[in-house]
Amino acid sequence: MASRRFDTTSGPSQRQLRVGEQIRRSLARILMQDELHDPDISRMSITVSEVRVSPDLRIATVYVLPLGGGHKREAIEALAKRQGRLRAMIGKLIKLRHTPELRFRADDSFDRMEETRRLLAQEAVRRDVGAGSEDRDEE
Repeated sequence: MASRRFDTTSGPSQRQLRVGEQIRRSLARILMQDELHDPDISRMSITVSEVRVSPDLRIATVYVLPLGGGHKREAIEALAKRQGRLRAMIGKLIKLRHTPELRFRADDSFDRMEETRRLLAQEAVRRDVGAGSEDRDEE
């Protein structure tokens, strides 16, 4: 029988979720209060939407989005360049044996949501969805 520790099909553990949320809140606070004192990051308003932590708690993937959705690449590069300093600051705010390595990614969930809305607004899709509901009504 496989150990739960290595079971990736069940989703993140409560501990992963808890640590991810602690990192997200800490990082959001650091950025919002400009505790980093970095002009490249200070000029951007960056939202930290989600943090996913690896099962061994060694890597935290941080999903961010600059205000307005523009300059994603610049924001990711600026944050990645200061990853060590941000990691040290987070380590002081939350109590963990090891502060995870931070990996920054652009949050594209809003883009995907907009694409879904665009697809659902197409006449052919609306017609197909309407036909599906008529089939259920006949049953």
